[in-house]
Amino acid sequence: MEEYKMTIGIECHVQLNTKTKLFSGVDNDATDKEPNSCVSPIDYALPGMLPVLNKAAVEKAVRAGLAMNCKINLISRFDRKHYYYPDLPKGYQITQMYQPIIGAGAVHLPDGSTVKIEHAHLEEDAGKLTHFGSYSLVDLNRAGTPLIEIVSMPDIHSAAQARMYCEELHHLMIYAGVSNGDLYQGNMRFDVNISVSKTDELGTRAEIKNLNSFRSVEKAVEYEFARQTALLEKGEKVKQETRGWNDASGKTTPQRSKEEAQDYRYMPEPDVPPVVLTQEFVDKIEHEMPMMPDEYRTRFDSLNLDASEREAILNYPILAKRLTEVCEKNVALAPRVAHWFSGILMAEENVDKDYSLATAAELLELSEMVEKKELSSTAGKEIFLEMYGRKNTSKTPHQLAKEMNLLQENDEEALGKIIDEVLAAPECAKAAEDVRNGEMKAIGFLVGQVMKKSKGKANPATVNELIKAKLS
Repeated sequence: MEEYKMTIGIECHVQLNTKTKLFSGVDNDATDKEPNSCVSPIDYALPGMLPVLNKAAVEKAVRAGLAMNCKINLISRFDRKHYYYPDLPKGYQITQMYQPIIGAGAVHLPDGSTVKIEHAHLEEDAGKLTHFGSYSLVDLNRAGTPLIEIVSMPDIHSAAQARMYCEELHHLMIYAGVSNGDLYQGNMRFDVNISVSKTDELGTRAEIKNLNSFRSVEKAVEYEFARQTALLEKGEKVKQETRGWNDASGKTTPQRSKEEAQDYRYMPEPDVPPVVLTQEFVDKIEHEMPMMPDEYRTRFDSLNLDASEREAILNYPILAKRLTEVCEKNVALAPRVAHWFSGILMAEENVDKDYSLATAAELLELSEMVEKKELSSTAGKEIFLEMYGRKNTSKTPHQLAKEMNLLQENDEEALGKIIDEVLAAPECAKAAEDVRNGEMKAIGFLVGQVMKKSKGKANPATVNELIKAKLS
C-alpha cells in the first residue's frame, strides 16, 4: 500500500444560520419541529410561486468566503440543476453552477499545510426522506434551507489531513458566525472524493456521500483507500460511483453510478436575477469580521500549550475569546487559565456552550492566588470548577475560597506551633530522626501529619521548609 498515493477532494455543505430560508420567508430552524411545519407555498413549488432571494444568506456567504481567504465575485447568478427526488417538489434545485459567489481561496491547516478552495456556491437544500420498509415519508422542513457548498482542490493526501481540513472548515464557519455547526443536526455534511494511483496521474474516483462527523471522514478515507488499493492489486478497475458510509460496519457501499454535469441539465434560473455586489458592501463585511482561528493560535503561542490543549480551547469560541482577554491583561498568569480550560474540555465529553463563564478579571484573580500560594493548585482547580458551573452568582474567587475553606495557611508562626506539636508526637519520632540524619524521604510523612492537623489548610511548601529548618 505504500506504493500507492491517495488523492482527496472534499465538498462540504454548510447550512447557513439565517432566520428564514433561501427563497421563502419561513423559519429556517426546523430542529425538533413537527414534520412539514416549516414550509411555504414556494417550498411546495405551487404554481405561480416565485422565489425571493434572502439578503442575509448573501451576506453570510460573503463572510464564509472571506474566512477561507477567497475572492468574492461581485457578480454571480443562479442556475437550475434538474433531477427528480421525492423530497424536492420542483424537480430541480436552485444552485450556482457557472458563476458562483465565492471564488478561489485557501484554508491553512494547523500542521502548516494548505488546502486550496476551487470555489463555493450558494444553493438550496432538498427535504428529507424517512424510509419504512415498503414506503417512505417526506419532510419538507429542510427544503429551501440556504447552503453554501465548498469545493476543495484535490490537495489532500491522507486520512488524517482530510479530518484536519474538515475540522478547520468547521472552526472557520463557526468563528465567522455563518453556521451553527451542529454536525448531529446536519449543519455541515462532507462528500469525500478519493482516488488511488501509483503515479501522479489521478485514478478513478469514488465519492463517499453525506459524512457528518470528523471521525467518519477519517475512517471512510482509510477504508476506501484500502478497498481501491486491493482492487488495483488484483488487476481490477475502480468504478466511478457514489458510495455510502456505514459507521457500524466501518465500510462503504455502492449507491449509484456517478453523474456528470450534463446529466443534471443545468440552465440559467429565470426567476432569480443576477446577484450584483459592490466592493463597498464586501469591504464593510470584511471590516466586521471577527478574529479567526489562526490569529488565536498566534496569540496563544506564548502560552506553551500543546496542540491538543490549544485545539480543545479553539473548539469553543467563547473560551478562546476569554483566554485572549486574559492574555491581554496578564500573559504571565494566562497559561494556568489555559490549562484549566483545556482540562475541563478534555475531561468532559459534552460541554454546555451556554454555561456562565467567569470574567477575565476573576480568572486572573484566581490564577494570582495560586501563584502567591494562597491556594494550592488543587484548590485553585476546585474553585475554577465551581466558577465554571455556577449560575447567577457574583462571588469573587477569594470569597469562594473562604466559603469553601480552601485558603492556605502561610502564617509561619501559626504553622510553627502545629509543626512543634507534630514533631513532639511519639508516632513521628522515627521520621523526625531520619530527617535529622539526612534521609529526606521521611519528610513527606511529617508534612502529611501537619496537613492533617491543619485540616488541609497549611501550605505544603512552607511546611516542608519549616520542618527542614527545625530539624537541621
